[in-house]
Amino acid sequence: MKFLIASDIHGSATWCRKFIDAIHAEKPDKIILLGDILYHGPRNDLPNGYDPKEVIALLNPLADRILAVRGNCDAEVDQMVLDFPCMADYALVEADGHVLYLSH
Repeated sequence: MKFLIASDIHGSATWCRKFIDAIHAEKPDKIILLGDILYHGPRNDLPNGYDPKEVIALLNPLADRILAVRGNCDAEVDQMVLDFPCMADYALVEADGHVLYLSH
């Protein structure tokens, strides 16, 4: 099984588009997001290309392939706009005889 993993997009459409390009190039079986998907957090500067609405539009069409866990900047309101579960503190995934523990 092939995974493509990203973390800390923080609402950056610039970096999310690069991630989408990698998804198209690598053709993973599962896309794993390790939190901090839409919001930059109160202590962080706005990331390059900050556009959470575009990030939503880029990720939602891939919802059936995404496994996501919650990061420290994610909030319950994010779940209202994302078409895949994103509020779990961790996930366990079995792949090729191994169990992966996924967290932010």
